[in-house]
This record gives sequence, C-alpha cells and structure tokens, in this order.
Amino acid sequence: MTAGGSSADDGTAVIHAGPAGSPDDPAGSVVESEPVAAAAVFGQRIETARAYVRLLADDGVLRGLIGPRETGRLWTRHVLNCASLTGLLPRDGRVVDVGSGAGLPGVVVAIARPDCQVVLLEPLERRVRFLVEVVDRLALPNCRVVRGRAQEAPPDVRGADVVVSRAVAPLGRLAGWCAGLARPGGTFLALKGSSADAELRRDEAEVIAAGLRDPSVVRLDGPVGTTFVVRATRGSDGPRGGRRPNQGHPGRPGRSAGGRSRRSS
Repeated sequence: MTAGGSSADDGTAVIHAGPAGSPDDPAGSVVESEPVAAAAVFGQRIETARAYVRLLADDGVLRGLIGPRETGRLWTRHVLNCASLTGLLPRDGRVVDVGSGAGLPGVVVAIARPDCQVVLLEPLERRVRFLVEVVDRLALPNCRVVRGRAQEAPPDVRGADVVVSRAVAPLGRLAGWCAGLARPGGTFLALKGSSADAELRRDEAEVIAAGLRDPSVVRLDGPVGTTFVVRATRGSDGPRGGRRPNQGHPGRPGRSAGGRSRRSS
C-alpha cells in the first residue's frame, strides 16, 4: 500500500491507500494499519492474520462482503473484536460459525486457535465462494466451509462444543437457529454490541425456549476496546414446551446441507 499515514481519533494509525483500481488497493479505501496488540493476540500466526486482513480489504470489499468504509477499522472493529472471544473456547474444541459471511468470527478463530476445528456455515453462494478461497489461500487445515442454513446442517456439523455468531440476527431468533447445533452442555456465543444486556432482557424467554440455559452477558475488555458476548449453555432436553425454533434465515436457502471443504473450489 502507498501514500502517507495519519492518526485516527483513538491514536490508531491509518494508511491512505492508492487510487481506486490500483494493484495496491483495488477498492481505493483507507486501510487501518496493524495495531501493536495484534502481534500479541495472534503470536506466531500473525502473518496469517495479516493475509486475512488484506483479503478482506481487497476481495472482500470488491465482492461486497465488507463495506468500503469498514477498511479503516478492519483490525480493531472486526478482526481483534472477533479474536477476543477465543479465550472462551475450550481446548481442541469443535466450533461452528453460523452465518459466517466474510469469515467473522470463524476465520479469526481458526487462525488464533489452531487447536480448534472450525466450520464456517453460510447459505449464500457468493459468500461461500469467498470463504472457500480464503480458507485455501490462508492454508487453514482446521477450517472448512459448509453451504446451508443452520436448520439444515448435516450431522457432521451438529454436536459442536461451541456455536458462535456475529451480527446475524436479533438474539432470540439467532438462539433458535443455533441451539440445535450445539451438543448437550455445549456453549452458544453471540457477539453483540453495547446493547447486549438490553437485548438479552428482551429476548431471554426466546433464548430459554430454544433449549439454552443460564444466558448472560460476558464483557471482554481487550487492548482495542470492549467486546460484549451473550453466552448460554445447551440443555439436555432441547427446546421447551415443544416449540420449534424460528425457521427463517437471512439470505437465500442453501441448495443442500452438503459440506464444501477448502479443496472443493
């Protein structure tokens, strides 16, 4: 990338990229430079994290998966925000990212926690194509892509230790989609904003009806700000009162629940 840098309001440097369509920055955006904290978060995997940020800033923007204005905060608002939840994951856990989109938080989890096996579950074909390319180009052997809705996920996706999601739907609806993917005793983690407490109060009955228990808001104070995560545990008795989770899902339904690995592009 080219041209001089400047400082954002929080002291984070930003790089002003070259003209739109240039090889350095096809999207012609302002790309946030790497915060010092990133190296500590990703350790020996920092080069892989950097490569992912470049993919988001370039192909992610060009293909409409990342808004052009988001490139100025890719590290702080997106990548490091997602990385903050990795401390809530068990060792060697099986993780499903529902509605993965551009890979947030699933790809970040796969990079930061190579001990975990991560499934990126996404119904939209254009997003699936991007995710398959990302997993292949970053050489993430612990990560695979499955096209489909949560309600139609194949057996090998279900029974996860942790089901995660970010910015997909209101909490109550999201819990209905995600609860059935977790094993009994497994964990549901929803990345939310500062209104997480209010959202949980509003939707707690739906969360419990979906078969999740002990929902609470976890506040994670990291080097680039605070992340709010709604956490709940999958019960052993499924949805209460015979209620079926909400069957809607943003985007088109998948053609099938079949999986696509990083070698299937």
